[in-house]
Amino acid sequence: MNRVDEPVVLMRGIDVTFPGVKALDGVDFRLLAGEVHALMGENGAGKSTLIKALTGVYDIDGGQITVNGVPQRFTGPKQAQEAGVSTVYQEVNLCPNLTVGENILLGREPRRFGRIMYRAVHDAARALLAQLELDIDPRSTLGSHPIAIQQLVAIARAMSVSARVLVLDEPTSSLDTDEVAELFRVIRRLRDDGAAVLFVSHFLDQVYEISDRMTVLRNGKTVGEWRTAELDRHRLISAMVGHELDVLGEIASEASELRVDGSATAYVSVRQIERAPRVKPTDLDIRAGEIVGLAGLLGSGRTELARLVFGADRATGGDVSVDGAPAQIRSPRAAIGHGFAFTSENRKTEGIIADMSVRDNLVLALQARRGFARPLSAQAKNDLVTRYIEMLDIRPADPDTPIKNLSGGNQQKVLLARWLITRPRLLILDEPTRGIDVGAKAQIQKLITRLSADGMAVLFISAELDEVARISNRIAVLRDGLTVAEIGGGCSVSDLTALIAGGGRQ
Repeated sequence: MNRVDEPVVLMRGIDVTFPGVKALDGVDFRLLAGEVHALMGENGAGKSTLIKALTGVYDIDGGQITVNGVPQRFTGPKQAQEAGVSTVYQEVNLCPNLTVGENILLGREPRRFGRIMYRAVHDAARALLAQLELDIDPRSTLGSHPIAIQQLVAIARAMSVSARVLVLDEPTSSLDTDEVAELFRVIRRLRDDGAAVLFVSHFLDQVYEISDRMTVLRNGKTVGEWRTAELDRHRLISAMVGHELDVLGEIASEASELRVDGSATAYVSVRQIERAPRVKPTDLDIRAGEIVGLAGLLGSGRTELARLVFGADRATGGDVSVDGAPAQIRSPRAAIGHGFAFTSENRKTEGIIADMSVRDNLVLALQARRGFARPLSAQAKNDLVTRYIEMLDIRPADPDTPIKNLSGGNQQKVLLARWLITRPRLLILDEPTRGIDVGAKAQIQKLITRLSADGMAVLFISAELDEVARISNRIAVLRDGLTVAEIGGGCSVSDLTALIAGGGRQ
C-alpha cells in the first residue's frame, strides 16, 4: 500500500446531536492514502452519521475535521467534493435518462459559446473510463445498465473531480458475486493509485477481502482501530456488539429443535401458481409453526413467488388454499383478510413512510385493517407502540422520532412490529436482514424462530444462504422461476449451492 505519514482525513472528538439523541460522542477517525478502510458497527452505531459529518450533510456540534492537512467545516457535499471528498451511496443518485458520459461530467461539461460539446463530453468520459479499465460505452443511456454498472459510473464520476477520498456506502448490497468482483477490482486499482477509500458494508466476507484497516463504532463512540489482518471475526463482532456473540449458534439450535408434523394440513397450500415469464408453475406448502426458506440466485423468482402468495402481483394460473379451503388471493387486502403479512425487500419505497413517526408507522397496518373510520384510541396506540418497541428493542425508543432518522436495522424492526401487531398467521419476509448489522440480524432471526415456535407460519427469503440454512425447517430451491429441489433445514451451504447450480440431490 502507498501510505503516507499524515492522514488524508483526520476526525477528532466529533460530536453530532439530534433532538433527544447523541448520534456521535467524541468520535475519532483517520483515513490514510493508499488504503481501503472499513467502517464497522451495528445499525445505529453512528456509521452513516460519521460519513454525513465528513461530507457536509450534517453540521458537527464539536470536534475538528482535517482533510489533506487543512481544517474543514463543510456546509454541504459540494464543498466536500471541492476539497477532494466524494461519496457513492447504496442508491445511485445519478440521472438514468442521460448518457453515461453526461452523468460523469454533469455540471462540468465542455462548452463552446454556451452550448454543451457532446462529442467532447463523451470523449472525456471514455478516457476516464479507460483509466479505470472499464469497458462501458459513454454514449449509452445510464438507465439501460444494471445497478452494478451504474455504481461503477458513479465511482468514475467521483474520481473525475480528482477526488483523493472516496466514500462507498453499502456499495455491494444489490450486486451478485461477479459484479462484486468487478467493483473490488476497481477499488483496488484506485487504492494502488493512492486514493483513500472508506468502505461501509455489513458483509463480513467482503470487508475481510477488500479492507486494509477497520474502525469500529458502537453507540456513537469509537471502540478502536485495527489492521484487518490482526482482528479475527469473533473479536470484530464482540467489538461491534459489546459482548461475545454466540446467539447465531443458539438460533440454529432453537430452529433445529422445532418439530413440524409433515402430515398435517398445510395452513397455506399453493398449487401450480405462475406468472409468466418470471414464475413457472410452482407448488408450495407452508404449515403452522414452520419456517420455509426460499433459496436461489438473484432473478430465480424468489421475490416474485412471495408476491404472488401475498397477492401483490396477480397470478396468471394456479390455486391457493388456506386451512384446506380454496381461497381467492387476488390482492394484498384479501391476503391480509386471511391472516397474511408481508415485508418487502425494498423497505425504503415499499415499507416505511419516511416522514411519519415511528408510532404512526408501527400502527399503520392495524389501523388500515380496522378502517380509518374506526381510529385507534390514543391509549390503545400508546400501549401497542410501547410494547412492541420494547419487544423488538427498537432504538431510539422514542416513538415520536421520524422513522427516516432510524438506522436500517431499526427501520426493519418497525416494519416487523407493524405486521406483528395484526397477529398474522403467515409472515412473509423478503430479505428482512439485508443491509443490517450482525447484531440486528441475530435479533430478527431469534424473533422469527420464536414466532415459529408459537405456531406462526413463516416464508423466509434471503440471499445469504447460511442464514436460510440456519433458521429454515424446509427450503425450496428456485432456479429460473421454477422450484427445482426441496431440502431439509440444517443443511450445509455447499448442499444449497450445489442445488442452485444444478447439481446435488433433488
